[in-house]
Amino acid sequence: MRVVVQRVTSASVRVEGTIVGAIDEPGLLVLVGVTHGDTELVADRLADKVWGLRILADERSCSELGAPLLVVSQFTLYADVRKGRRPSWSRAAPGPVSEPLVDAFVAALRGRGARVETGRFGADMAVDLVNDGPVTLVIDSAMWD
Repeated sequence: MRVVVQRVTSASVRVEGTIVGAIDEPGLLVLVGVTHGDTELVADRLADKVWGLRILADERSCSELGAPLLVVSQFTLYADVRKGRRPSWSRAAPGPVSEPLVDAFVAALRGRGARVETGRFGADMAVDLVNDGPVTLVIDSAMWD
């Protein structure tokens, strides 16, 4: 799994013009991509890492502040752009594999007490955010291999 974590003062996601998830206070926007071979254990470890990241005010984490998270699935995090100009999506897991793992990531956060809003899996989404800092981190579960 790969996540892009952005510290935000607010963020929202719209589907067909309707807000389906939003946070209106400082927290994290988390874009989540799933690749082949990812498991629920990977989702849990990554959720633990994100929940404990000390990147909010005064070097504190969501777990310390009870700050909200907006989680949005994004298969494009596994784009392969090595050849030509058209990205390949072959490294992204297909929907039937990735959707349950994104759900497991969200469930793992909620199981730790997180307030989590989400986008809608597989939908064409418009994400609005106010990046705070800006602070943006890319975390890949391959770091544990």
